[in-house]
Amino acid sequence: MTLIKTRLLTPDEPGAIREASRILQSGGLVAFPTETVYGLGGDALSPEAAAKIYAAKGRPSDNPLIVHIAEPGDVKRLAREIPSAAGTLLHAFWPGPLTMILPKKSSVPDATTGGLDTVAIRMPAHPAALRLIRESGILIAAPSANLSGRPSPTDAEHVREDLSGRIDMILDGGPVGIRIASTNIDLTGDKPTILRPGFITKDMLEAMIGPVEIDPSLIHPDPNLRPRAPGMKYTHYAPKGNLTIIEDAEKPDLVTPAVAERIRKLADEAVSAGKHTVILTTEDHQSLYNGYPLILLGEKRNGRTVAAHLYGALRECDAAGAEIILSESFRADELGGAIMNRLLKAAGHDLVSV
Repeated sequence: MTLIKTRLLTPDEPGAIREASRILQSGGLVAFPTETVYGLGGDALSPEAAAKIYAAKGRPSDNPLIVHIAEPGDVKRLAREIPSAAGTLLHAFWPGPLTMILPKKSSVPDATTGGLDTVAIRMPAHPAALRLIRESGILIAAPSANLSGRPSPTDAEHVREDLSGRIDMILDGGPVGIRIASTNIDLTGDKPTILRPGFITKDMLEAMIGPVEIDPSLIHPDPNLRPRAPGMKYTHYAPKGNLTIIEDAEKPDLVTPAVAERIRKLADEAVSAGKHTVILTTEDHQSLYNGYPLILLGEKRNGRTVAAHLYGALRECDAAGAEIILSESFRADELGGAIMNRLLKAAGHDLVSV
């Protein structure tokens, strides 16, 4: 693709939001911070802008985009039906890291929804994102602002690494807060169904609307799946090296001695083969791997710290030139399940059980 000059401004610079709004209004692309990751934004109601997003990311066109709004009432501009559960959830969790899948209006182009008759909608909880949506007057379609398949960007520098020369502007709001993508819940069927786990957990959703199901493809991936929401089908979050996850088949919540022993053995084999190798572990377990190159993922007992470090750690693997990456598993709680979902996608579901 033809390279363009990508401007980098902070949201507080005079005229920055105004200039970003002008770019969106003219059909261009702007990367901006949300509370989860940086998004790559374009006009959600413009097929041409959606096509630019797919091209800039190298993203498959059947992978739907999330539409970001600034007011709960904007849902009516996008969805032809709004079930009562949607109203309950938006009052409980918006602005915040929850994406709702609803039946779309005909005004929402198929190019934005990956050809689906549904639309993914969320209201981000980041002041710069909300200012941009409001001042531009644009409902912004925005997947993560990275090349397709790469680790999601939690800092403007990650966006610059992947997309400089491909997009018009990056709004640099510094490191984002949550650093794991939103929970996606489908409200178009008989039962609310989680299509992508995230920071808003199943328990939190059920406390608001009653029973919630988990899509079977999250447990048993289907290579023939047509994505019903962003991130369901394709490899995501992947570092450049080969990532393998090791877990105890009987105690997947724990890093047992057998897990640590297998990780050390695999690391020794890789190093003997001349492969630059790193181990992904937590602060709690680093003593299990003394003498091995480590990248730390926060505290095992605090899933929020692991989620906050995950995407950055995968990019650290690239910066270190890691050819082989070995990781412990995470399944201790619902947030751990979301972390494991991202790791499995990053590893292409390369999971070793001991």
